[in-house]
Amino acid sequence: MICTIYSHHLGLERIKEIFLSHVPKGSFSGDNEFLEFEIKGGILNPSKKLRISYRERAVPSYKIPETDDSELTTNLKGLYGFVNSLPTVNEKVKNLFLHKILTLNSEFSINQEKGEIKELKAIVEDIAKEFDAVLFLEPKTIISKSDSQHFLDKDLNLIIDADGNCEIDDLGVSINSVYFDNDQNELDEDQKLRKENSEKTLEKENIKINKHLPCIESENETTIRTPKEIAERVSVLAVTNLVAFNSISSEEAVDYLQNYKLWDVTTEGEKEFLADPTDDKKAYESWKCEGIWTLMWALNKVDNLDFPNEFCNLENINSDDYPVGKDKDPFDFINSIVSTRSKSEILDANDLYYRYNWACVDERINGRQMESINPGIVYERQYALNWLINYMDQDWDNVTCDT
Repeated sequence: MICTIYSHHLGLERIKEIFLSHVPKGSFSGDNEFLEFEIKGGILNPSKKLRISYRERAVPSYKIPETDDSELTTNLKGLYGFVNSLPTVNEKVKNLFLHKILTLNSEFSINQEKGEIKELKAIVEDIAKEFDAVLFLEPKTIISKSDSQHFLDKDLNLIIDADGNCEIDDLGVSINSVYFDNDQNELDEDQKLRKENSEKTLEKENIKINKHLPCIESENETTIRTPKEIAERVSVLAVTNLVAFNSISSEEAVDYLQNYKLWDVTTEGEKEFLADPTDDKKAYESWKCEGIWTLMWALNKVDNLDFPNEFCNLENINSDDYPVGKDKDPFDFINSIVSTRSKSEILDANDLYYRYNWACVDERINGRQMESINPGIVYERQYALNWLINYMDQDWDNVTCDT
C-alpha cells in the first residue's frame, strides 16, 4: 500500500480528475468503491496499475455521531484510539490531530499493483493539498517520513509517528460550514439548553469558554450504562483502589475478585496492574478514586459532584453504601442497585466536564497552569462520565476524553 488518505471533504470525481491531469493516457475502471487506474503499455513498455478504494460517511458531519456504526466510522473510532495511545513530543499538535480525526468524512487508499507510476508522488501531493487531508503511511514508500507507521499533513510533513516524533508546530482543523449548519439545525432542544447552562456555569466560575465547542449527544441518542454494569464497575474499581493506596496486597485483591465472581468484569488493564503494581502504577491508579466518586454519584450514593478543585474523600461515603470491604460480598451492593440518576442529570454533568476539560487542555497547550480547578480531577471525572454515556462505545480501558 502506498498510503491511505483521510479528508473532511468528499469528492471521488475530483480525485479522478487529479489523476488524469497528471496522466492523461490513464483510464479508470470499476465502481465507486473499488477502482483500477491503468496506464496501458506496449511491447517494450508494460502496463502499470493501481488499485484504489474509496468510501465516505453516509451523513457527512464535523463529528462522529454515537449512532453511526458504518464501516468507515468504526475505522475512524479505531484510528482515534490508535493516535490517542501514541506518545508525542508535541501535545498541541496531537490534540489538534485528534480533533481533525473527528471531522473526517472520507477515506481513500492507493495500492500499487503493477509497475511504478512516476507521477504518483505529485498526484498524492495534489490530492493531499486540495482535500486538506491527513495521510497514513507505512515506512519505505515514495512519500514516507519515518521508519515506523506515521501520519502526514496536507503538505506531507510529519504529524506523528509511533515514537511520537513531530515536525510541525500547528495543524489546521477546518469544517465545511454546510455540515456544521445542517447539524446545528438538527440539534435537539436539550442539547442546546445543556450547552447554554454549562457555559453560564463556566462564566460564573470565571473559567474560559470555547463557544465553538459543539454540543454533546442528545438524550435521544444516548444510552446510559445499566445499574448492574455501573455497580460491577465501581466494585472492581474499589478493589484496585485499595491496592493503589496500599490497604491490601494485589494477591488479596485478585483472590477477592475471583472468589466473588468479579474477575470476568475486571479489565485487562486492571489485571495487568494487579499482576505488577509498581509505585508508579499505584500513583496512576490512585486517581481512579475520582472515577469511583463519579460512578457512586451516578448511583445516588454521593449527593453532589462538587467543584473540581479538591480531591474527593471516599471515606465520606457511608460504609453501608460502599461496595467492598472485609468479608463483604460485593453482590449485596450490586444486587441492591436498581436505578441510576436520570439521563438528563448525567448528560448535564458530562457536558459541563467536557467544557471544563477543554479549558484545562487549552491552558496546558499554551504553557499555562490551570489555577481554579484541578485538571487531573476534571479528567478522571470526565473519563467516568464518558464511560457512563457509552461515548463512542468505548470500554473502560479505552475511554477517551475529547476536547
